Amino acid sequence: MTTKPTPKPKPTFVADIEEMRKRARQHILDGAVTGGYKGDRHTVIKVLNEALATEIVCVLRYKRHHYTAKGIHSQAVAEEFLEHANEEQGHADRIAERIVQLDGDPDLNPEGLASRSHSQYVEGDTLVEMIREDLIAERIAIESYSEIIRYLGDNDPTSRRLMEDILANEEEHAEEMKTLLESIGEDEKRDEKKTERKAAS
Repeated sequence: MTTKPTPKPKPTFVADIEEMRKRARQHILDGAVTGGYKGDRHTVIKVLNEALATEIVCVLRYKRHHYTAKGIHSQAVAEEFLEHANEEQGHADRIAERIVQLDGDPDLNPEGLASRSHSQYVEGDTLVEMIREDLIAERIAIESYSEIIRYLGDNDPTSRRLMEDILANEEEHAEEMKTLLESIGEDEKRDEKKTERKAAS
């Protein structure tokens, strides 16, 4: 006769409430940063400031593209650029707020902004070049934010969730830029062929 294995007891949530209350009263001016915070706060603030700079550079690039887009498709694409600029500004605001929650200072100094940013500020001359540069910048942000999320892990779940939300939005932006690049690129090739045929006739 075989005996059934003893089921493992389900994990229970046990918290020392008195100890939590005591810790919450200590260092009260640390605000959201409690004794249970496991991250390296100074490094997290530095990394978030780099993400903040990346978002600001993206805002500036998208804004320039919004105002300087020219060509047959420019109106619709310019609106897309503006929508992305506004969403990137929202990301920047949320990151700045999180830095303050961590008792840090958002680095909004224009000097050194480009060197702190992970993505580059490349203007592009044509509509296709603008879209391509925005797609490249989104791909850089996706890769660097994925690294940040892995670094934060369980040590700072709030910052990790914030960056996960932003990453999901950057992935949407990249997909939209890819679709625009493909459709407008095809249209431009057709226009070039028409021009060549007219010139030859």
